[in-house]
This record gives sequence, C-alpha cells and structure tokens, in this order.
Amino acid sequence: MAARDTAAYVGACLDSIIAQSYQNWELIVVNDHSKDGTEVIITDYAQKENRIRLYHSPYQKLIPALKYGYQFVNGTLLNRMDSDDIMPKDKIETLVTHWLKYGKGHIIAGGTQHFVTEGKLGGGFIRYDAWLNEIAKTQTHYQEIYKECVIPSHCWMLHKDDFDTVGGFEPEVYPEDYDLCFRFYQNSLKVIGIDKVLHHWRDRANRISRTWEIYQDNRYFDLKIRYFLQIDRNPNRDLVLWGAGKHGKNLAKILLAQKVSFHWVCKNENKIGHNVYGVFLESVENLLQKTEPQIIIAVSGPDDQQEIKEQLSQMGKRPIKDYWFFL
Repeated sequence: MAARDTAAYVGACLDSIIAQSYQNWELIVVNDHSKDGTEVIITDYAQKENRIRLYHSPYQKLIPALKYGYQFVNGTLLNRMDSDDIMPKDKIETLVTHWLKYGKGHIIAGGTQHFVTEGKLGGGFIRYDAWLNEIAKTQTHYQEIYKECVIPSHCWMLHKDDFDTVGGFEPEVYPEDYDLCFRFYQNSLKVIGIDKVLHHWRDRANRISRTWEIYQDNRYFDLKIRYFLQIDRNPNRDLVLWGAGKHGKNLAKILLAQKVSFHWVCKNENKIGHNVYGVFLESVENLLQKTEPQIIIAVSGPDDQQEIKEQLSQMGKRPIKDYWFFL
C-alpha cells in the first residue's frame, strides 16, 4: 500500500485491515513523501501492530513507491490496497479461500462499491461498480477488457510468482491497474470472478485519478491499441474500424500513426464514400467482403452496442465473432 497525504482517511483504512477475519497477513506501507500527518498516523499504528511495516520511498509517484515497497514483501499471496479505501471484514479471507481452490496461474477478483464521505456519489461510479460486479459475476473479464479496466487495482489476489511473471510493478505505465490487467491477459492467467463486493472504494475530489493529467482522458486508447496489436491482432486477417465519431477518429489517428492498415466502416450516410485522414469510409454492409475481419468497434451507447452485436450475429452465413468494443 502506497500512502500520500491521506491523513483524513488512513486510520479508517488501517482499522479495516486490522479487523480482517483472516489474520495471517502483513501490510507493507510505503509513505510517498506525505506532508499532512499521514506518516505520523501510520507510524503510530505500526508501533502497536507488528504486522504493519512502514517504509519511506526515496522516489516520487505511485508506481515507484509500490515498486520500492515490493522488495520488502515476505508473503506468498498478494493484494494491493489504497490508503483511503476500506476493506470489508471478510475480504482477505474470501480471496484466500477462493485462491486455494485454484492455485497458481489464477487471479481471484471480486466486486467493488464506491462511496463518498461528503456529497453524493456520481452516476458514473455507480454504473462502473455495476459493470465491474457483473463482470465478476459472469467471469467475462478478458471479453470486456478493451472497454475499461476490468479488475480494480485493490480487488485481486494472486501468487507472488505469478505477479513476478507478468512484471509486477516494473513497468511505469499509467493507469497502472489497467496495464496490469492487460499483462494478466497477455500471460494467460485465468481470472476467477467472485459475485461479492470485496472492496469499498472512496471517491473524493483530490484523488489522483481526478487530478493527474495522465488520467484525464480515461479512454486510454493508446494503451488499448498497443495491447490489442500484441495480443489479439492477426495480421493475416482484415482489420476493420467501426464508427466515425469522436472515438473512431481518435482510434484511426493512433492506427495510422503506427502504420497499421485498416478498413473503416460506419452507418452515417453523410460520411460513407468520403476520405477521412486518407482512409475511405465504407458502409457496414461491406464487412461481408472482408477476409475474416477483426473489428474494433468505437460506438459507446449501450443500445447501439446491443444493436451491433445482433447485426454481427446475423450477418452472412456465419456470424462474425471477432470484435471488440473500445469505449
């Protein structure tokens, strides 16, 4: 757990860890240059509870702090925590119990619930929680991975050897939790979802996902395209981009910058037949002329997504199945 300027919340966080029904744990806390009394609070807890060990990162920012703290880990099963969040009492016990059923090569992932100390929780967070919890329930993490981060950074457990295999905290890539999900996927670790809320995720105005520039465009198309080309792209098949709105245009620019050839289709009659960024826009019906197409879909509305799924399932003699929604 990295901690920086969370004095108002870290006590409640540590209390929730100490209260865990599963007691065989260690907590590695890395103070990342706090200036608000966070260090004093954690020091007091560590003096009373020998399972809490406090270190001070010589480096700035989240990933370097996590990487620094990781060298002090003695445990074999890992979970990451944020210093302003809260664990349900049975979080660790539930994760450990399920991991023991499957063993190495598996990640156990649970559901989340956002909360706020003051004000009202935004609808976007409520929808994100519902989406994450449905993924955990249906175990569709990798099928949905190009939409958003499918495993929250706080709500997984895996063996240290598996964590090391995928590179741990080594890559300094943000958002770090989303990059880690893609590395789980790339290394074929199996995700076992649990239909249960195992993490209480605090929203606040000054959380880094709101204040750091790297998080401002939360579509993370560069990250998604990079991993798509590494993991799922088959260069012997036609690549198709579906959608010529804002998302589609942004994705087209990234593909063109990386010199990736693709066909571009949409349903907008005003755009079909025109060149955009030097690429000819075709009708969706032209998909049937492509060679086993792999389709990146840049359409975000839930109703539109369902309509596209139905259209692809009914197109041609065999339904088109190789498609991914990039939102």
